[in-house]
Amino acid sequence: MTSLKNPTPIATVFGGSGFLGRYVTQRLARAGWRVRVAVRRPNEALFVRTYGVVGQVEPVQANVRDEESTRRAIEGADAVINCVGILVETGKQLFDAVQGEGAARVARIAREEGVGRLVQISAIGADAESDSDYARSKAAGEAAVAEAFPGAVILRPSIMFGTDDDFFNRFGAMARLSPVLPLVGAKTRFQPVYVDDVAAAAVKAATEEVAPGIYELGGPEVESFHGLMQRMLRLIERRRILVSLPFRVARFQGAMLDLVQRWSFGLFTNTLLTSDQVRLLARDNVVAPDARGFEALGIVPTAMEAVLEDYLYAYRPHGQFDAITASARNLREG
Repeated sequence: MTSLKNPTPIATVFGGSGFLGRYVTQRLARAGWRVRVAVRRPNEALFVRTYGVVGQVEPVQANVRDEESTRRAIEGADAVINCVGILVETGKQLFDAVQGEGAARVARIAREEGVGRLVQISAIGADAESDSDYARSKAAGEAAVAEAFPGAVILRPSIMFGTDDDFFNRFGAMARLSPVLPLVGAKTRFQPVYVDDVAAAAVKAATEEVAPGIYELGGPEVESFHGLMQRMLRLIERRRILVSLPFRVARFQGAMLDLVQRWSFGLFTNTLLTSDQVRLLARDNVVAPDARGFEALGIVPTAMEAVLEDYLYAYRPHGQFDAITASARNLREG
């Protein structure tokens, strides 16, 4: 067991106010750790203070692209968890700068500052030979972390779901407004993983003896993109037409939207569909057969059916009152 520097251990969580980072921060706080939530805009992350007792969880300013602020956030920490990642490039927030060079910077400084544990959040599909900039930058980050901090644990989750996810929520919102849901890569397979299970893995790797190296994290079910949308539509009780977009059409749309972003001088951010996302959607996003995963960490992953209805009900025709409305209708018809 790595000795701790502080009577009350300190963890720095880069991106600790984001989707995954919030769950990681809450778990660390419940385990008695002091948590520094390292974010670019701490004033927008003040809500994390409520995750612990007074003074236990504090947002601090840090940017993984910046040497000095990254070092300040890491100084004196017993463990570091890097949850920073982007899906769309904007301004100086580029894949290589954030997910490649940024991850390398965090790992190098963590080693220099004598940090005991380092956990890097990557993604299934990280591949130095990929035609996707996102996947290549994730692979570059993994390689840099492994070189600078050989004892690091690298976690590769599949697409994550949970209350604030940007997957099921996005398509649920679309289904509320549109009779048609266009799907890029309808046959592509995913292995959705509950965000809190990934957080549990990250905290375990940061606080217990876990063998270093890469772990791929997927839920207990593998489904195609089309199958996942059918599941969502059943839960929100809506009938919608699922249309599979040919990749050549999707590539054209992504390229046009990318051009609009570049020509808008920052006024428009392409969060709809990028060319890089189209390339990612052409490949399955599932745990490799020979990969270490949840079982090696002693964690049983949560099934989608145990969680999805808890937040997708909001997209039903009558939201939280859907069951009451149905009962009233049945009484009238009876």
